[in-house]
Amino acid sequence: MDDLEMQVVRYKPEGLDALCKTTRFSKKELQMMYRGFKQECPTGIVNEETFKEIYSQFFPQGDASQYAHYVFQLFDLDHTGHISFEDFVLGLSVLARGTVQEKLHWAFNLYDINHDGLISRDEMLDIISSIYDMLGRYTEPIVEESAAVDHVSAVFQKMDLNKDGVISLDEFMESCLKDDTVLKGLSVLDTVL
Repeated sequence: MDDLEMQVVRYKPEGLDALCKTTRFSKKELQMMYRGFKQECPTGIVNEETFKEIYSQFFPQGDASQYAHYVFQLFDLDHTGHISFEDFVLGLSVLARGTVQEKLHWAFNLYDINHDGLISRDEMLDIISSIYDMLGRYTEPIVEESAAVDHVSAVFQKMDLNKDGVISLDEFMESCLKDDTVLKGLSVLDTVL
């Protein structure tokens, strides 16, 4: 346990009624998620290392640590190095129940690692490589070493509409909203708890 987890013996989230208003989850769903969250994180908060350990359980054949790092950064809304239950459900609310635009904005922010409002080739390569690492090298079909670079080139060919070498939020949204595969992929995230 790190220092903050040692200091915070019991973290109490804000009222469930308030969370119902700021998320798209019912009180019952929030209670169920809180029980699960407290089971994995008894202090009520999770640091990045614990988040990576939990995340890696879902991808045992690969290395999810770098991708989990990027996701953690988005969930850690106040940049404290810890995710509270509120942080967790606010992020999950966008992913599971958000509009297509909200989900795309979240995805854009994932790729925009340095938060400058643009996705560079290097940023996209970092994220795509972390996804391939997470899925593992034993996927079917086998992923070639050059696959991430090829993937990034294909995405930039499609999304860098003004050919300036970066993808803006507008270009990202416009490209994704025209792509049925992306839209179907986002709908997979719609869940009922």
